[in-house]
Amino acid sequence: MTDFATSEFEERLARAQVAMGAAGLDALLLNTEAEVRYFTGFRSLFWQSPTRPWFVIVPQSGEVTAVIPSIGAELMGRMWVNDIRTWPSPRGTDEGVSLLIEALAGFDRIGVPMGEEASLRMSLTDFRDVEARISGRFEDCSNLIKGLRTVKSPAEIAILRQICAIGSNAFARISDAARVGDPLAEVFRKFKITLLEEGAEEVPYLVGGAGQGGYGDVISPPDQTPLQDGDVLMLDTGSTLQGYFCDFDRNFAIGRALPEAVDAHHRLWDVTEAGFEAARAGVSCSELFAIMAKGLGEGSDVGRIGHGLGMQLTEWPSIAAHDHTVLQAGMVMTLEPSLMIDDNRMMVVEENILITDGAPEMLTTRVKRDIEVI
Repeated sequence: MTDFATSEFEERLARAQVAMGAAGLDALLLNTEAEVRYFTGFRSLFWQSPTRPWFVIVPQSGEVTAVIPSIGAELMGRMWVNDIRTWPSPRGTDEGVSLLIEALAGFDRIGVPMGEEASLRMSLTDFRDVEARISGRFEDCSNLIKGLRTVKSPAEIAILRQICAIGSNAFARISDAARVGDPLAEVFRKFKITLLEEGAEEVPYLVGGAGQGGYGDVISPPDQTPLQDGDVLMLDTGSTLQGYFCDFDRNFAIGRALPEAVDAHHRLWDVTEAGFEAARAGVSCSELFAIMAKGLGEGSDVGRIGHGLGMQLTEWPSIAAHDHTVLQAGMVMTLEPSLMIDDNRMMVVEENILITDGAPEMLTTRVKRDIEVI
């Protein structure tokens, strides 16, 4: 059983083939988890194993071909894909190379994602071998893939609404997970449980930190340091439902809110509000970045203030000075301003929104301007 009706994948394929025709591409060769799943519906935690490569070929006309290890044949057979070619992997030699070369025969210009945030999930040696032995040539199709995936379908948006609501409901139960004296690692463990209880299927991403009036490092694993009166606890979750992420954080004052924490939260809330009001179809990401950066004030040194969201925790585009992508209805974005309270302490606020033909829609339950005290 797939996460979507067959019509969803037929529509994705049709959009891709129109775009390929406009770009003069005869086929796409894709082998990363998100792209394979986007065109086939194949969703499995087996991607956590790097041993086996997986390939999908999207032709400019006709049906999708999957060239995959035999261990995935049964699951792929439940998808909408009819042309499934397998080999017994791992076998040390010819990890799908000969099958892939055969499947690519007759294609001249073959798109492969090569640009920003692209990766290759096969050995470089095998990739070069395929490149040398096919009659066609590989070309960058990053912009084509970005154009397809950044605008979400109604079915995708429905799932994103659900997972954002699940995350919001879990944050509303924070008192179940965090109290004065609780070790940070225990807070993380309890909050993961809360997210699962609220309906998340997986919690692959949970980071955060705690400190007096603010926090420093927010990406290290949690330790046994207990929460203290006056701390600010930040939890940032990327939980998933049917393979789609929410990505937002919340800040909580433990026992009492110190003045610097109150002030920082107010400023970040105001910047987020300005971004939310400005996030309209037709506005570029760089323009949105300028609006939000202005609210952060002089001296703020932030690479980006948000990003796209969907099958990956962070997707294109970036709300950054260098990204001139124009927002379109159907894009799901994060607004994520941060500021330094002093040399050692910071605060981050993040919300998830949907770009529409009019005012944007808040997908997360909007945090209050005053930092919550627990």
